Amino acid sequence: MKKQRYSFVHCWLLIILCQTVAAWSQQAPSEMPPANVTGKWTLYCNDPNGTTSTKYLDLKQEGTDIKGHFKGPNQSGGVEGTINERHLVVRTKTRGVLVFRGRIDGPQVNGIVQGNTFNGTFHDRGGTGTFQGQRTQ
Repeated sequence: MKKQRYSFVHCWLLIILCQTVAAWSQQAPSEMPPANVTGKWTLYCNDPNGTTSTKYLDLKQEGTDIKGHFKGPNQSGGVEGTINERHLVVRTKTRGVLVFRGRIDGPQVNGIVQGNTFNGTFHDRGGTGTFQGQRTQ
């Protein structure tokens, strides 16, 4: 009899836990619009190999989708990416792919962050580097 009672209690606890997890996973997405990142950016990079370099992004934004152009010391090409509130991820379409990940900061106009700094990390074949970016236009 005790064994059945424990099994019954465990089943109810499991059902309650599953319902709680399901409720958390169905929360509404953030209502904060994505930061505005359209424009030309200069990125001052600490490269994975210990050197420093300057890289350039020219970004266009449609909602949360990012497209544009990349120019670095040794290569250039298109980019694509996404922005979620203030978190921007940009991937180059170049021979040696670079992936930039970071946070956009800047003043807000009508509730939208007008990004003028982009700071974070980037990855290439050599490893992980850091960067500090500034919107130039």
